[in-house]
Amino acid sequence: MDAYIAVDAGGTQIRTALFAAGAQEITPLVRQSRPTRSKPAAFDVLTSAIEEIWPEDMTVCGIGVAVPGLLNPATGVICFAANIAGWEDFPLKDKLETYFDVPAAVGNDAKMAALGEWQYGSGVGHQNLIYITISTGIGSGIICNGQLLLGESGLAGELGHITVIPENGPMCGCGKRGHLEAIASGTGIARYAAEQLANGRASILKSNHPSAREISEAARQGDELSIEAFERAGTYLGRSLADMLHIFNPSILIFGGGVTKSADLMFDAIHAAIEDNVLSPDYSNCLVITYAALGDDAGLQGARGLAEMSFPVK
Repeated sequence: MDAYIAVDAGGTQIRTALFAAGAQEITPLVRQSRPTRSKPAAFDVLTSAIEEIWPEDMTVCGIGVAVPGLLNPATGVICFAANIAGWEDFPLKDKLETYFDVPAAVGNDAKMAALGEWQYGSGVGHQNLIYITISTGIGSGIICNGQLLLGESGLAGELGHITVIPENGPMCGCGKRGHLEAIASGTGIARYAAEQLANGRASILKSNHPSAREISEAARQGDELSIEAFERAGTYLGRSLADMLHIFNPSILIFGGGVTKSADLMFDAIHAAIEDNVLSPDYSNCLVITYAALGDDAGLQGARGLAEMSFPVK
């Protein structure tokens, strides 16, 4: 029997799963996880994790890997992997193929999550889709006419790094100012609240540097500043999504990531900003806005899909 191995290599843990080729079930035959930040180098942890689930009675047709950060999917070279030490200009595809003697494919984790949701989750049946994950940062992936949008060098679809405040905007984690991620991510929401507290704003928040979760809890208790922080994020996010509707005309927007647990605090603002900024109601009248169905497994399922598409069983 033929099989594929899927890997979601995050900054805190590496998750691996074994799937039978051609299977429609989202539950893998075997799955494991282990910390990324352990004593061995990340690549050694990765290969060990894959070896742990390698089947004795199946033929592995390919390995798919989801990685945070910038990479070239054609070459499998990682330009920079967020929170994984030593993976700068790292030829992960070549190293895996040499080590295991099977073909490997590598993709950005947010794009892989988009692929996973499209093939196995909330996006099933849609041919034009935008997936947004909101947590510490903002990642995204786009399915356009039934194809994962990659661009010339595999760097397309970075919604979190479009500029929304061009003049003196807040510093983004990437080192540029005014990006959407610096405003509408969990980090951006927390920074805005901290700045307002430093300026003397009244609030029930107990810390001068509250987390997004603490701000969410305060907002649910009616704290004006906390409500404002989420609504501000939702407004900027909605304006940016209106731009994306104009460019890609998707039939569905899917939200994932930790901040979506507080999405109800900003969805009214998102909807209002979309309606206020779209060229025509035709862009939004039939638009589905929903949550990711696969949760934390979206990237793992996307890595599986990447392997299946890249190395089909003959």
